[in-house]
Amino acid sequence: MQRVLEQACLAAGLSSSGARLLRGHTNAVILLARDPVVVKIARRGSRLDDVTRTVAFVRWLTTVGFPTVSLLPVGQPVVVDHHAVTFWTYLPQPDYPVTAVQLASPLNTLHSLTPPDLALPAHDNLRAIRRSISEITDLAGSSVEFLSDCADRLESELKGVDFARQSGVIQGDPQHRNALHTADGVVVLCDWDTVAIGQPEWDLVTVEIHCRRFGHGKRHYEQFADAYGWDVRRWSGYRTLAQIRELRMITTNARKARHSPGSLEEVKHRIEGARRHDTELEWRIL
Repeated sequence: MQRVLEQACLAAGLSSSGARLLRGHTNAVILLARDPVVVKIARRGSRLDDVTRTVAFVRWLTTVGFPTVSLLPVGQPVVVDHHAVTFWTYLPQPDYPVTAVQLASPLNTLHSLTPPDLALPAHDNLRAIRRSISEITDLAGSSVEFLSDCADRLESELKGVDFARQSGVIQGDPQHRNALHTADGVVVLCDWDTVAIGQPEWDLVTVEIHCRRFGHGKRHYEQFADAYGWDVRRWSGYRTLAQIRELRMITTNARKARHSPGSLEEVKHRIEGARRHDTELEWRIL
């Protein structure tokens, strides 16, 4: 990672000296010491076209005045040893996190945008779930079979879901950690790797799950729903979408467990809750 960082920064005219890791999960997210810049290193083998599209999408958001974290004005992505590297403006964060209600306005705006001419992918949670299940190595076979059976059942249920909202641009993974405060008090969205074309219900159920599963509480979500103007829990397809989205959150982390063994117990905790149909079981953020 250090070598990739050094070479990418050199190509962008930046110094990597003294840089520190902020987050290392799907991507390595690194803060430079000498410039207010965050460097994002995609995992080896990530599709360059996907990262290039993300860069083009964020630049488009900037042109239409959407509240997003901004890209550094340098040529990107930079590719080093099959890693796609991007550069973002660093926004120092206060001690308090972004709340769900602060996600309502930018999500409402995003869902009302006319999609850009960028060939954004179609949102497909079940395809992502199947891919993750096929790559799980650290769970017992019975658990993998259980997850696969859940996917089969939910895929069948999804065919009968009648979506209420018009398809358009969605963030794909809106949550408290994928938004940032700016110095002037505005909340901007970030982490656009999952941007897609799909029904807004997928974004809305993701916010609801994060409020319910990670200890924020029902009132926290209700404030979001009031501000957004629509409560996904009152919609007939809510339960099916919530189960699919939660299954994706389980299987994605199950796939990654071989790289972060410390997350395996949390994955098993979530699976046991799913076996018991426990919709209120609190999860630990990974």
